[in-house]
Amino acid sequence: MRSSSTAESWLARMDRRHEGRTVNSIDVEAWYRRYGPMVLRRCRSLLNDEDQALDAMQEVFVKVLRRKDTLRPDYPSSLLYRIATNTCLNAIKSRKRRQGGGGEQGLENLPGRDDPAGRTLDSCFLEQLFDAAKPGTRFIAETHYLQDATLATTAWETGLSVSGVRKRLLTLRARALQLSA
Repeated sequence: MRSSSTAESWLARMDRRHEGRTVNSIDVEAWYRRYGPMVLRRCRSLLNDEDQALDAMQEVFVKVLRRKDTLRPDYPSSLLYRIATNTCLNAIKSRKRRQGGGGEQGLENLPGRDDPAGRTLDSCFLEQLFDAAKPGTRFIAETHYLQDATLATTAWETGLSVSGVRKRLLTLRARALQLSA
């Protein structure tokens, strides 16, 4: 008897705790005022560039705005700290790629980049490739390949699982090989 009353009191406490709370009860403006300085400090410490840190901080809050309907408002400082860290790490990877830190040539240095006919063929190929793909696959490919985001970050931004993102990219790659053959 005691265990059922304990369970009932626990349920009552949980109901009171979550009373009036809705899924999108996130006040992004209040979070920005309260946690913005913390996010900016984190971005500054990772990026070592004031302008990039400010851009990254804004990007963090844009991501929160986009996903506020699905985010849980329980621990906002931890959530924002993690989003800021991932955003800055992606920015660092992108910066290294643009500066040639990956050992690969940048897109602007590739042969044929100034060839209008080649760009037209590439454009047609990409349109054909993405027309046959599931909706959202283009965004997944752009996020992962062009923005150099990790599979986990791409999954978070698209609302899919990491394995779902991986499967879409593998399917896209197989289709590209099929079209180019």
